[in-house]
Amino acid sequence: MYTLRHGGADDDRMRALDNKITESRSGSGRDGRASLAFLKPSMADWIFVSLLGWLFFGAAAATSLLSDGDTGWHIRTGEHVLATGDFPREDLFAFTMEGRTWFAWEWLADVIFAGAHGVAGLAGISFLGAVVIAATAAGLFRYMMWLEVNVLLAIVGMFTASSAATLHWLSRPHMFTWGLLLITLWLLESDRRNPSRRVYWLVPMGIVWTNLHGGFVALLVTLGIYMVGTSVEQIWGADRSTVSSTWQIPPALKRYGVLLALCLAGTLVNPYTYELHTHIFHYLGSDFILNNVQEFQSPNFRGESMRVFEVYLVLSIILAGRMLWRRDVTLGLLLLAWAHASLTSVRHMPLFMIVAVPLVARELTVLMDEQAERGNTWLQTLREMAHDYVGGSARERGVFVVSWFGIAAMIGLGFLMEARAGQTNWTAEFPRAQFPALACDQLGDRLQNRRILSSDQWGDYLIYRFHPNTKVFIDGRSDFYDPQVRDDYVDLLGPKWGWQQILEKYSFDGALIPVSWSLASAMKIDTGWRLVYDDGTALFFERNPR
Repeated sequence: MYTLRHGGADDDRMRALDNKITESRSGSGRDGRASLAFLKPSMADWIFVSLLGWLFFGAAAATSLLSDGDTGWHIRTGEHVLATGDFPREDLFAFTMEGRTWFAWEWLADVIFAGAHGVAGLAGISFLGAVVIAATAAGLFRYMMWLEVNVLLAIVGMFTASSAATLHWLSRPHMFTWGLLLITLWLLESDRRNPSRRVYWLVPMGIVWTNLHGGFVALLVTLGIYMVGTSVEQIWGADRSTVSSTWQIPPALKRYGVLLALCLAGTLVNPYTYELHTHIFHYLGSDFILNNVQEFQSPNFRGESMRVFEVYLVLSIILAGRMLWRRDVTLGLLLLAWAHASLTSVRHMPLFMIVAVPLVARELTVLMDEQAERGNTWLQTLREMAHDYVGGSARERGVFVVSWFGIAAMIGLGFLMEARAGQTNWTAEFPRAQFPALACDQLGDRLQNRRILSSDQWGDYLIYRFHPNTKVFIDGRSDFYDPQVRDDYVDLLGPKWGWQQILEKYSFDGALIPVSWSLASAMKIDTGWRLVYDDGTALFFERNPR
């Protein structure tokens, strides 16, 4: 008969090997100190605190989390929602799109950002990003321990996954999707092994996710893979002697089909209902975005972090083949689907790592334990070292990411930030090497209530600095602008022939542009414009009187 429970042979072997060691150690160390074991920080606690500290005190520093200007308009959107109690349906920020329909489709994340900014300014935004990123890394470690991965491999896996994702460590709504995908995988894999009602937590979680970030599509895709994969496994594993000749619907198809339908219905619980889905569909299929927005393009394997991704990509494809061969269809399909997604868009790479790293580490654990049982002394030593760590116990495999220790570290960091507010090395801000912070300080009123040409990233920054007194030509909302505006912007980057006509078309009063733009050289020799500011990062041109 069909059964929802599924456990591969490797799972059984790994549990058996783990039980042998656990039994051999039963009774050791179980004295009065055991009652106080919960006070001892776990490995997940140390991972969380270490990453939190590195993000604030290490080479990355808090400003690295503010390297994307989109954070600026997210903050201002959240402030608008909090101030008015209304969800925007018309554009707030651009003079080129004034009065046009716009969906604040990440409004809940925007409100969270606005709240953090209201409490502690940009330091609050950096703090929020650091906590979410560190908690996701600690959660990934916890998940691997729950999968009974060797603790040494779990630590290595967590750090390699983190290193591959550092380029995407930004205080933007997408960071919430990482942790939510991890929770999705954990709930589904737990349910596949031992069905329970906990899996229906995905429905309310999906509602929250939909209002946080468009990555909620990952929930539907992953759930669909579990529905198909587990159903195929049940058909293959059915006892033909007890199954009637009439084909029966596998229990997984019913269970996960209903869950998928509920989650899909839950995604309609947002201020824009089905219009949000239509918008995302057009957004993901936009030729302009796919061809011009770097994070939507295929990965460039030249970077150091990309080499880590490349290794896991190869290992995952090999592992997927092994899984399909031994009829572990669900996890095989899961690896292949997310590997494909990561190759089509580099923004999917952190999601692929969250899926792939635990499964690769689990497979390596099984292979390592098998070789250790066959007498490999080196691997026996590594296995013994891992089991000497008490984190291999059930406590380390719990679902809570951090304990009192991690919470105390967050509170301590908050007080430290408050005490040292204003000190240069404690000031969180958009990196001055990337954004025209000095120009905005110096020019002030000359950039407000005027039509200013700037880059999309600098448009984000101008929104943060001067909204609502300034509306921009273009900003980072690549899903929003009319094709003609986007094409004119690209033509100005060249600049292409006829750039003067484009400037006339939009009646620009000034141009705040990076010194690296080719347009800067053209404007310097054009009699219609004069250079009035140059700080080595930004140039500001004003139109000459006619």
